[in-house]
Amino acid sequence: MTERLYYSNPYTKTWETEVTETRALSNGYALTLKQTAFYPEGGGQPSDYGTIAGIEIKDVYEENGEVYHLIETLPAHTNVTCEIDWNRRFDHMQQHSGQHLLSALLIDTYDIHTVSFHLGSEAVSIDLNVPQLSHEQLLHVEEIVNDAIYSNRHIKTYEVKKEDLHTLALRKVPELEDEIVRIVEIEGIDVSACCGTHVNQIGELGLIKLTKTEKQRGNTRLFFKCGMRALADYQQSQEIVAELSNKFSTSRELVVARIKKLETEQKELQKQLEELKNENAAYLASELEAKKEGSFLYHHFENRTLKDVQALTKQLLQTPDTTLLFAFSSDQKVLLAHSGSEVKCGELYKELLPLYDGKGGGGPKQAQASFSSSENMNAFISAVKEKITGA
Repeated sequence: MTERLYYSNPYTKTWETEVTETRALSNGYALTLKQTAFYPEGGGQPSDYGTIAGIEIKDVYEENGEVYHLIETLPAHTNVTCEIDWNRRFDHMQQHSGQHLLSALLIDTYDIHTVSFHLGSEAVSIDLNVPQLSHEQLLHVEEIVNDAIYSNRHIKTYEVKKEDLHTLALRKVPELEDEIVRIVEIEGIDVSACCGTHVNQIGELGLIKLTKTEKQRGNTRLFFKCGMRALADYQQSQEIVAELSNKFSTSRELVVARIKKLETEQKELQKQLEELKNENAAYLASELEAKKEGSFLYHHFENRTLKDVQALTKQLLQTPDTTLLFAFSSDQKVLLAHSGSEVKCGELYKELLPLYDGKGGGGPKQAQASFSSSENMNAFISAVKEKITGA
């Protein structure tokens, strides 16, 4: 049975050991070692990475009580030097210990319980048994969690018999088949059954930052970052704020107010633009009315898009029994619409579009399509005209 150094000394970075078993697999080889500090995935915590005799480890997993290390090629000798990816390991230790501290203080403060834990390469989260958390609750929890970090309490691990679990003030009674249960205890704060790796002192967490919440099937998913992840997040946030501050030539404290002011100005400009578009549509509508052949109006726009003439289209269709056929060179689209006609726009498009490599469709009173070439678009226009006017 492998000696698990990740429990006896989770700070082990390099060690000498012996390969005790080798299995050939379709995707490489699975090795067992006499001693290993590589943690296998479990308890919400991903596996460690590193090297065995300089060969990169692809995965570490547990099977039938044994720890297996997946690598692509076999080492040349059975005696090997192992090296753990320490940045990844210590990150997992910080996030996992931070989760224990956060979950414990959520219970103590608000009687909010953690129902699941996820530790990923980018995001760390816990699901809580409440539909939502208020902004005030989040701020308060963040304050007391970081205050607890300053106390630098000791984290100790030990094993107890399953039959003796009732003697411990466990945060959550585990449902386990194992007769021996590993306990992780934050001195004076939390006692939990856990198989993961943890820091020795909660001061090693450095900082916990709550980042966001999401609704999750009646629960709340709370995202957070601990230690170096929290520092990296803060550094990125500072860079963003500094860039915005320089962009808007204002202090960091006034960036949000400046953005809100710009939003207000943008809305006012948009309103003025819409008014101008409507005025322009009225003038253009008068000009186009003169081009109508009976109830039918065709016009080819060189520098406008279909979206640009929405107000114009609406204006022209206020006249009963009007049929519009608009073409747009800029985006190679064709619009057919009417305010009362026997023409069924969608059906006509469905009939003709396949003949001209067009894509689109619509309903009885309006349809639009786009084309891969101006030649196909112009041929389609001629076909539609012929169907409507017979010319």
